[in-house]
Formats: sequence, structure tokens, C-alpha cells
Amino acid sequence: MNFEYFIAKRLVKGKEDKSSISTPIVKIAIFAIAIGMVMMLITVATSVGLQRKIREKVAAFNGHVLISSFDNNSSVESLVPISLDKNFYSDIEDLEGVEHIQGVATKMGLIRTESDFEGIVVKGVGKDYNWNYFKEYLVEGRLPNYEGKLNEEVLLSSHIANRLGLTIGDKAITYFLKKNAVSNSKPFIRAFKIVGIYNSGFLEFDKTFLFADIRHVIKMNKWSPDEVGSFEVFIDNFDEIDQQGQIIYERIPSTLDSQTITLKYMTIFEWLKLFDLNVIGIIGIIILVAGINMITALLVLILEKTPMIGILKALGSNDWSIRKVFLYNAAYLILIGLFWGNLLGIGVLFVQQKYGVLELNPETYYVSTAPVYIDVSFVLLLNLGTMVLCLLMLLVPSYIIAKIAPTKSIRFQ
Repeated sequence: MNFEYFIAKRLVKGKEDKSSISTPIVKIAIFAIAIGMVMMLITVATSVGLQRKIREKVAAFNGHVLISSFDNNSSVESLVPISLDKNFYSDIEDLEGVEHIQGVATKMGLIRTESDFEGIVVKGVGKDYNWNYFKEYLVEGRLPNYEGKLNEEVLLSSHIANRLGLTIGDKAITYFLKKNAVSNSKPFIRAFKIVGIYNSGFLEFDKTFLFADIRHVIKMNKWSPDEVGSFEVFIDNFDEIDQQGQIIYERIPSTLDSQTITLKYMTIFEWLKLFDLNVIGIIGIIILVAGINMITALLVLILEKTPMIGILKALGSNDWSIRKVFLYNAAYLILIGLFWGNLLGIGVLFVQQKYGVLELNPETYYVSTAPVYIDVSFVLLLNLGTMVLCLLMLLVPSYIIAKIAPTKSIRFQ
């Protein structure tokens, strides 16, 4: 039997300790560990959740890597078409790590009603478009179907629909300027039918994009049926976006350019990186506070058990052996705090994940509710890190045991 563990177990479960002076201090230390774990779980889960959700939203509207012509000059509207017959299209589609590639085209327009108007960007998409992201954002109606003949079905954001008083089944009369048109020429007019309304919570995109059949844009721009404005590439692993972006750039012709969304929306992604620094700082402060509480509890336990320490030394126990007794005791208290902290923290996260209790301002955070991402690996890492760091902090105050002399400590009251 492990001698130190046996003594520590008796100290923890001994009935005589229930009314000791250390009891309230120990409870405070356990409470600090538990609350600290709750805060760390919430901080990490919401931070990672927010980062992943914003990345998903940006990718939903742009793909992970955007391929376009240099002649577009960063224009929102597709100016120069790209042929689908180019060899690089199939090469990129077959690249390892590439999940999907789709052709799109954009054209600026104006929706007009009897009482109001709104400038928009019509994003033309085809039958190869990946609608998986928008299934989550769909709040009314259905997604458009562009598998068959050219049709007028469109997907409109709730932001634009509310501003213009439009709903499912209404006609969105949209005006487009003709390319190289003279001042008195009539614009293109399309009477789109609204079949779906989406709300991504990303206001920058919601107030901009209307999704329509790409063949409308091709026809208005007088392109060939096998031409598109740009390509959106989706990859399997977002952490490899820079490497994949470089590989894709090397595979495309010199007349084309590729850009990752981390570069195109650098401000957003640099802002997201700040979350990592904030999380590290918060976790460090919480562990420091929890460690200080455990140090206080350990010192009180040592002070209270001074006679026992003297007896153990008189019986031949060395300092390290006695220190292990108190470290075992402290580890047990830390485990109790971690247990209740995990139980409460994960419970709070599941409630937030299911009911979205905590709401955020979408204009600031790009989401309407605080997203939560729960991963077993980071939960285990937080628990293990807290346990190890707290025990390491307790090694220093446990040295006080070496200063206790058996002759005086046995009579200590």
C-alpha cells in the first residue's frame, strides 16, 4: 500500500476534520477551482465557436479560395469571364484537400418597389453550387433550383426583404445597367421571383447579395454559356488554407489570380486572431487565482496538521514523503473542484448551444447568438493543464514542511 496515499485518504475522509478551521478555507479553494473551470470552458468554447462560425459564414459567400481574372481589378462585379474549358479547372478539382469548386458570376443591380429601392449585388450561381451552408441560414421558403431550364427563382436576405417589404412569392423587379451603354439606353430589367429568404447574421453580406441563376448574368454580359465570372474553391481543412491557396495559385494560368478569404477579409481574420491572445490571458489569470486559493488552503492544512507532521518525522518519515501526503490531499481537492466545474460549465454550454440564451449584436460580432463549440480534446487539455499547473504551484509552499521541527511540532496547538 502507498503510505502517503493512505495518510492523505484518512485526512480527507476523517470525520474529525469536518468541523476543523480549515474546512471553510478548503471549500473556498474548491469553489475557486470549480468557478475557474466554468469560466475557462465558457471562454474557450465561445471563442472557438465564434471563430469557426464567422469562418463558415465568410466561406459560404466566397469559398475558401477565390479565382478570378486580373482584369477585374478587385471589382465587386465580374467584368472578364473565365472559360470552363481551361485545364486548370479539372486539375484543381482533383487536388488533395480540395472539397469542391464552383463557378459564379456577380453583377450589380437595383431592386425597386413602388415606394423604395435598394442597391444589391446579384450573385449568379449554377447547378454546381454548394447550398449546404445556406440550409442553416434559410428562415423562410426554400432554396432555388437551377438544375433545369433558366428560371427567375432567387434567394433574398431577410435584411433586404424587410427594408423593401418583400416576402415569399413576391416579384423583385431588378434593374441592371448595360455594358458600355450610352446615357439614354434602357437598362436590363428582370422580374425575379422570391422563393427563399435567408439570414446569415453577417450583415455585411446580407445587405449585399441576392442569389439568382448564373445564366441571367451570362446572358446580360453576352458571355458564352461555358464562361463564368470567377471560381470559388472549398477546402477540407481551414488550418491549411494558406498552403492550399499557394498550391492553387501555382496551378492557374498567369492571367488569373487567386486569393484566400484570410487575405481578402484580412481585417476580420486579424480581429479573430486577437481572440486567441485574450483566451490565453484569461486562462492564465484564472489558473493563477485558483492556484493562490489552493496555496492558501494547503498552508492552512499544514498549519493545522503540524502535530501530525512532527509525529511522522519522529517515526522516520522524510520531508518529501510528508509533502506527498499534502500534495495528494490537494490533488483530491482540485479534482473535486474540476468535477463540479466541468459539470456546471458543460451544462451551461449545452444550454447555450441548444437555446441560444446569450445574444450578441450581429453588427459587431457577425452573429446573433454566442456560438459554442465543444470538443473533448480541449476539455481534457484544460483539466489536465489546470491540475498540473496548480500542483506545480503547490510544490513551493509545501517546502515549509522541511522547516517544522519534530520536538516543537508535536506539542503545537
